[in-house]
Amino acid sequence: MNSTLNKVMLIGHLGDDVKMHYFKSDSCIGKFPLATNETYINKETGEKITSTEWHNIVVRNKAAELCEKYLSKGDKIYIEGRIKSRQWLAEDGTTKYITEIQAIDFTFLTTKKESEANKENKSIEPTKNGNFESENNGFPENDLPSQLSN
Repeated sequence: MNSTLNKVMLIGHLGDDVKMHYFKSDSCIGKFPLATNETYINKETGEKITSTEWHNIVVRNKAAELCEKYLSKGDKIYIEGRIKSRQWLAEDGTTKYITEIQAIDFTFLTTKKESEANKENKSIEPTKNGNFESENNGFPENDLPSQLSN
């Protein structure tokens, strides 16, 4: 197999609001940090330990504008993209390096607005649809159309 693959899939929470950068050519990029967590139990102490990894996310043009409009710090998002490393010369003469995730596709999982609405509606009992049974895994008992008689 001679081909290669550079693909990343992440589910995490925004560490900050989306920061936008606009260019003269009517294009833009948005950047934000994304936190992913791994939780495990220390075998020696039995202590639950959470390890957080931070990722630098970059979105472009319309995708960046959507992220800026709907996302804010703390929101949960699913991102597909690729890893891109770059370097530049800083003002002090040192070479700086950064590894970023160039987002290709994403799905908003929760937003702050949605979370706040859920907190307000928590006291309201959700209505149950009589056509769905829990043992049917949420599918209707009979989802076939009834036959029409002539």
